[in-house]
Amino acid sequence: MRLTVVGNPGNRRVGLFAEAARAAGLPSPEVLAWRDVLLGAAPPPAGSVVRIESPGEDTEVDTLLRGAGVAAGHGELVGLADWYSGLLRGVSRVAAGGASLLIDPDDIAVLCDKRRCHAVLSAAEVPVPGALPAVTSYAELRAEMAAAGWSRVFVKPAHGSSASGVIALAVNGSRLRATTSVELTGETLYNSLRVRTYDREADVVTIVDRLARTGPLHVERWVPKAGLADRVVDLRVVVIAGRPTHAVVRAGRGPMTNLHLGNARGDLAELRAAAGPQSWSAAMETCERVAACFPRSLQVGVDLMFLTGWRRHAVAEVNAFGDLLPGVLADGRDTYAEQIDALTSGRWTTPRAGACVS
Repeated sequence: MRLTVVGNPGNRRVGLFAEAARAAGLPSPEVLAWRDVLLGAAPPPAGSVVRIESPGEDTEVDTLLRGAGVAAGHGELVGLADWYSGLLRGVSRVAAGGASLLIDPDDIAVLCDKRRCHAVLSAAEVPVPGALPAVTSYAELRAEMAAAGWSRVFVKPAHGSSASGVIALAVNGSRLRATTSVELTGETLYNSLRVRTYDREADVVTIVDRLARTGPLHVERWVPKAGLADRVVDLRVVVIAGRPTHAVVRAGRGPMTNLHLGNARGDLAELRAAAGPQSWSAAMETCERVAACFPRSLQVGVDLMFLTGWRRHAVAEVNAFGDLLPGVLADGRDTYAEQIDALTSGRWTTPRAGACVS
């Protein structure tokens, strides 16, 4: 098997996948740099098996994806819709050589657009929070919230990742509270590693309107998550070859549970015990149904939340590049080793025909 990884050389994602391939007795994958793809390098040829990795964490690649003349500042929230368009162009170039891809280009287009992904899941009757029409300003946001009768929502850039630009907004009469990792500095928005709260409407107006300049905003109803001890929790579940294999509990004291924002890994056994066998089984079945919406992709990362009371659950997001779970093992394999095993054992072949199931 001739493996190629399209990624940023030196990135830990690329290294962990290569390590898994070598541990399985395969040659170390060739690495085709995202930079070279975007500058016109020849795509992997037919006969290659290609993993497309996240292009993140590289300033030059980010600049090329956005088609910008200058690099963005560290953490600067700018050109998200342009980044998405550049990603799709790059993926199309990778696919042009006829190689077998471990993630389908059309799936990437859906998974990296929160509005499209929500629509696909909703059509397949996967449980998801309700959503408003796309909004392009704070005024539109408040009008749509009022029309729906919603006082609490999550506002998300359609093409963001890792909670970048996400706002948990609660409105109570003339008062509001916006919890977000967005840092408002002068004329610029930055994605910070520190979650902060804004309670001045003028600040929230500025943040939402500036975020909307980067691309349309996806707005979901804020549903109450279940908790363990003094923290709310949700899950990242990685589904490989159609089967949920790895999961990590994300526990936080606020509405945003992403681990890179200072939150903690929770105890999976404790969560499963709280949910009970029936609710856990139903949740994992939902993760399988999510993966069935993307049958030509080896893996997807599902953000799943149990609602208060543990009897119900919902899918918050699905991630194209959501399989980085360092140290999380299942049957002695991490997520990368599990994907290599699915390929070498024949549990998954590419491409596959399929469709969402309801």
